[in-house]
Amino acid sequence: MLFAKMGVPNDQLAFFTTLLYFPWFLKGLWSPFVDIIRTKRWWIIAMQALLTGLGILLTLTLPHPSAEMIAAKETSVGLFRWTLIFFIIAAFASATHDIAADGYYMLAHDTKSQAAFVGIRSTFYRIAAVFSQGVLVYIAGQIENRTGDIPLSWQVTLGTTSVLLLLVTLYHSFFLPKVEEEKPNEEVKGERLKVKGVWKELKEAFATFFTKPGVWLAIAFMLLYRLSEGFLVKLSQPFLVDTRATVLRDGQIFGGGLALSTDTVGLLYGTIGVICLLLGGILGGIYISRKGLKRSLWLMAAALTLPSFVYCYLSMAQPESLWLIGTAVSFEQFGYGFGFTAYMMYMMHFSEGPYKTSHYAICTAFMALSMMIPGFVAGSLELAVGYSAFFWIANACSITTFAITYFVYKRLQN
Repeated sequence: MLFAKMGVPNDQLAFFTTLLYFPWFLKGLWSPFVDIIRTKRWWIIAMQALLTGLGILLTLTLPHPSAEMIAAKETSVGLFRWTLIFFIIAAFASATHDIAADGYYMLAHDTKSQAAFVGIRSTFYRIAAVFSQGVLVYIAGQIENRTGDIPLSWQVTLGTTSVLLLLVTLYHSFFLPKVEEEKPNEEVKGERLKVKGVWKELKEAFATFFTKPGVWLAIAFMLLYRLSEGFLVKLSQPFLVDTRATVLRDGQIFGGGLALSTDTVGLLYGTIGVICLLLGGILGGIYISRKGLKRSLWLMAAALTLPSFVYCYLSMAQPESLWLIGTAVSFEQFGYGFGFTAYMMYMMHFSEGPYKTSHYAICTAFMALSMMIPGFVAGSLELAVGYSAFFWIANACSITTFAITYFVYKRLQN
């Protein structure tokens, strides 16, 4: 949203934001070192402090392209080179924080306590998703409406985020329980030797993963099941805020969106849409637990792909009714949340065996890759054909979803 509102063309916007997936794609490589260097609590607070500092740097260095440049969508992503560098560092910090927080949670709670609080933990994760994609975008939109200054609106929003991160860091510095002791040097040396064993185990895990029965079908499923959504997710928000008028310039198509205000997108897509996404995931989990993976697979594949055709309608009709647009976006997000459950369950199913944890980590790497591949080309494709044709092409990729679902369905036992 930030880059879309700043007038960065969709090809550059989609390509460079896709790079931010890489730390989450690779985080398993440095997770063993989080275990042996300092404590999980130290990593949590250190990464929050780093994110606070990065938020401040982003606020102070955010470029201010002219209103004319923004309106013409001629803002080069090169203008945001420092912004992207800080975002990439933030992505590494975020992925590292995720590793430490998972480990801290397991250390701070016994098995019974872990089960008791897992619902609370997941609820706050969902609240964070609504806050970041909804509330913060809404704040940016409100400031934009009052000042007419788009760069200022995002600068204030990033500054607000930095203040919130600072408060969280200070709170945790004083109140986060100390559930670990700093390891003495002898123990650290022993842990480093263990890391060598971890690397050996990782090699074995990779070797056994790629020799599992049906591994290439599984990889194909992980890469292709969400192909349609991989294209859509990159440009759905830029489409909602882009201008309605279509302009052909230098062989590329600009505009053709719904021209919604930033705060409206924050409310419809980032708040109501995310809530529907999460609700779909919850109901999907309940459904698949009762019916089983095989009996649920076709319905979930349909739920994942068919609702996304609403973007084809929205791009062709360009309706002005916020109720209609909001309903369409919510319907698509609910379907994605519901259908995505089968994807997660399949990864768990395929990971069963002696190296369950490592194999699941490899599966999540393929999950990240499944979004990166279409993300790199989505923007260029849209600029070549326009939003309407782009959404039809993206939804045509659902053929691959149903094709791979057919082969996986035949192989599943239950």
